[in-house]
Amino acid sequence: MKHIVWIFIVLIGYTFSCSNQIDNKATEPQPKFDIKLTQAEKDGGVLTPEILWKFRRLSDPQLSPDGKTVVFGLSIYDVPTNKSKTNIYKIPFEGGEAQLVINLSGSQFNQRWIGEDKIAFISTHEGSPQIYEANLMGEKLNRITKVESGINSFEYSPDGSRLLYTSEVKVVKTLQDKYPDLTGADALAADDLMYRHWNHWNDDKFSHIFVAELGKGVIQNGKDIMEGEAWDAPLAPYYDNTEMVWSPDSKTIAYTCKKLTGKEYAVSTNSDIYLYNLETGETENITKGNMGYDKYPSYSNDGKLIAYQSMETDGYESDKDRLFVYNTVDKTREYLTADFDQNVSGIQWSVDDKALYFISGINATFQLYKMDLASQEIIQITKGHHNYYTLALNGDKMLGMKTKHSMAAELFTIMEATGEETQLTHLNKHIYDHITMGKSEERWVETTDGKKMLVWLIFPPNFDENKQYPALLYAQGGPQSPVSQFFSYRWNFQMMAANDYIIVAPNRRGLPTFGTKWNEQISGDYSGQNIKDYFSAIDAMKKEPFIDEDRLGAVGASYGGYSVYYLAGHHEKRFKAFISHCGMFNFESFYAGTEETFFPNHDFGGAYWEKDNKVAQRSYANSPHKFVDKWDTPILIITGGKDFRIPYTESLQAFNAAKLNGVEARLLYFPEETHFVLKPQNAILWQREFFGWLDKYLK
Repeated sequence: MKHIVWIFIVLIGYTFSCSNQIDNKATEPQPKFDIKLTQAEKDGGVLTPEILWKFRRLSDPQLSPDGKTVVFGLSIYDVPTNKSKTNIYKIPFEGGEAQLVINLSGSQFNQRWIGEDKIAFISTHEGSPQIYEANLMGEKLNRITKVESGINSFEYSPDGSRLLYTSEVKVVKTLQDKYPDLTGADALAADDLMYRHWNHWNDDKFSHIFVAELGKGVIQNGKDIMEGEAWDAPLAPYYDNTEMVWSPDSKTIAYTCKKLTGKEYAVSTNSDIYLYNLETGETENITKGNMGYDKYPSYSNDGKLIAYQSMETDGYESDKDRLFVYNTVDKTREYLTADFDQNVSGIQWSVDDKALYFISGINATFQLYKMDLASQEIIQITKGHHNYYTLALNGDKMLGMKTKHSMAAELFTIMEATGEETQLTHLNKHIYDHITMGKSEERWVETTDGKKMLVWLIFPPNFDENKQYPALLYAQGGPQSPVSQFFSYRWNFQMMAANDYIIVAPNRRGLPTFGTKWNEQISGDYSGQNIKDYFSAIDAMKKEPFIDEDRLGAVGASYGGYSVYYLAGHHEKRFKAFISHCGMFNFESFYAGTEETFFPNHDFGGAYWEKDNKVAQRSYANSPHKFVDKWDTPILIITGGKDFRIPYTESLQAFNAAKLNGVEARLLYFPEETHFVLKPQNAILWQREFFGWLDKYLK
């Protein structure tokens, strides 16, 4: 089964899962899942890597049809066994204590309401993931499916008569099919691109959508509505189940798919939204002609309209996420946010279908918004230094999942009229009661071209204004991913601050939530204005009396890792230590080695062999590997062996080049990790090496 990378994994890590199924072999240590702080951790009073893995992690909140109860997933980890477990909890919408509902062996996820006192969910407690039903007491457990290939996600139809689910299907033949007598052979063959993606080698299987009738016994085989098609729905690599939805009359399924293969798939972001009619078996493409991503269909309550997110430009994965509405009656499309210079996500219809609610980023925060469809007026409902990630409507109130730099994900209720927020869950009170978080401040710095740039400044928990602290310039990945109010389980600002560092985190050029032009500027100009923005941020902040300008470091991952490599050749003695995780080092080898070719085509401007392409040639001329002769500062380089986005060989090149040029360097290689470090013990080791390196040169 392909490894599923959930949508928030890059920044937040709500649903990191090292093992879906708990191994109950008596010969192996069994998980204890003890999240209590030791006395030493309480006495320490600050965040540590070990404490970070004692956080309870919230996921997938679902509001009951009567609006009285919320069910959600809660993941916990056992570091000694490197294992995780996810259970299902409930809490009254108006407040109260969270109570455990489902506590089976294995993990439970994809919880969905079926009535007001009953839920369905996927569980791995009997082996392969299957769908079960239970009441809110966790009783009357009933297994619904026994699908041989397992269930990855599901949705019940509104009338309760049918079920759609996703499962993997063998579509193409492999070498093993061609040579069945060679049972010991282990090889893959490729005749086109996209032979691997993010963290897995593509095989003969694809994620397909199935439909089955309920109430006729245990479901073993549904109808494959994509039979024979060699593409995934929902889209790889995230397989996000919000990309598919039932129509209110239960007669149609709207789903997202990128119906391309090989080279066409690798160079394009052209996904579309399709409507599958259960009565006729016909499939209709409702976004045909738009060449960028079209995703996340959402039906109006009367079924006549479908709201969805749409990007215009083919190959540009970070284009503006626009709000569109498709009319199923006259088959027209309307662009509703042409005058709104922000992205939209999490679209929800009002009960009367007269308004749309959504989440949008502004100034490195994510807020809740409402659009009146008649006037197309947009109102910002929430304000403040926080990120909202989910949205559900409940009368005059709303339910949202929120984070801050100092708070992992919790549920809040929000008054629509005033934006007043009330915290509903307190899932990590056992931690916050004993540790101190550092304050996070918003600063605005002038850039070299006269713009204003938001920079987050995060202080140590027990900050003393009379002391001088070492500081870290944080270089964000993406490259178009905002330095917002996220709470990461690895790149955690509070963790860095707890080690007595001040964090300088700029929202440099190329980051969203500051308008389209700010976001787009970086494409084709990786070595230009955004690098100057980094210098503007650190040069302004190092003037503060509490920062020691002789003890500055720079750290980052992915695009941030590239940034560190580039800064290493151009920093003019500003920094005393660097850390680069999974960074692009040699643009030519990266272009030829990555899988989503649309990314360098857009962001570099094209291929390195396009000699007449001035934008591309400028990009490749400024590849970090061409400035290694100017490296003069110790650098820690980290990578994962199963990272296919930025292949680990980029890090090997950087390490080798540093050592050959006499630069003090250290390589940290995780053979089984990907673009991310997901296993608890590896993540703790990562933190120890990270701060060991910084402390060696900055303290």
